Amino acid sequence: MAVRKQDVARPGGLKRMSMADLADKHELYEESVQNVEDECKFVSDTFRQLRGREPVSFREDFCGTASASCEWVRRSPDNRAVGVDIDADVLDWGREHRLSRLNAEQQGRVTLCQGDVLEVETETVDALGAFNFSYWVFKDRGLLRRYFETACRAIKDDGILFLDAFGGYEAFEEMKEKTKYENFTYVWDQARYYPVTGEARCHIHFKFPDGSKLKKAFTYDWRLWTLPEIQEVLKEAGFRRVTVYWEGTDEDGEGDGVFTPETRGEADAGWIAYIVAEK
Repeated sequence: MAVRKQDVARPGGLKRMSMADLADKHELYEESVQNVEDECKFVSDTFRQLRGREPVSFREDFCGTASASCEWVRRSPDNRAVGVDIDADVLDWGREHRLSRLNAEQQGRVTLCQGDVLEVETETVDALGAFNFSYWVFKDRGLLRRYFETACRAIKDDGILFLDAFGGYEAFEEMKEKTKYENFTYVWDQARYYPVTGEARCHIHFKFPDGSKLKKAFTYDWRLWTLPEIQEVLKEAGFRRVTVYWEGTDEDGEGDGVFTPETRGEADAGWIAYIVAEK
């Protein structure tokens, strides 16, 4: 009998591999967490509203699989993207599974750079995005300011930095939240939070219908920065205007995906916001 790809040798015979064994954590992450279409649309629409022109060049910091960079070049034949990440393995995954979906001309407008976002030098761009709260890896105020200063130098004179943030009183709890998808369950695990330092350790797990699990598929060691802190450090780093874009709600009180400028916000249990910093 031929051994099938989904089978694996075990003492006593062959055993079928579980759904967790066969899963690709990057595909699961993008299905459950990322929405690069909406992110790129927000960047493009907001830049146009603020600057009166179309943004052409985009840099994606902490780019991971570079999905946003690929989406950016798909949006217009004029668009160019630079993706920066320190992890060579995830960049290789992005080249194989994301850049490969672009045609040759589109691929030529994407540049991927392996390096530290604090050190790497690229062409100056119209817009720079650091999404999925990735910049929270900088837990010291001085280091966060250094990153924002680096980002400020990386954009053009009328460039804009785009960030996201989350908060609400549930953000400071040690808790798990489950979301069911068609073929898996996404688990957001806020495993540890330390009030004195603001440090947090979070995990993403995936569970499957066959009972198998992909535990700690991703782990994040962050500081939970608040919106006032982020805005203050951005201004210290040289950005002249910083605006928070707050998400609206639908008739059921759920987020509707529409973000507008807001100066106060609401004391929700959990919220997500964009931060737009103008040079």
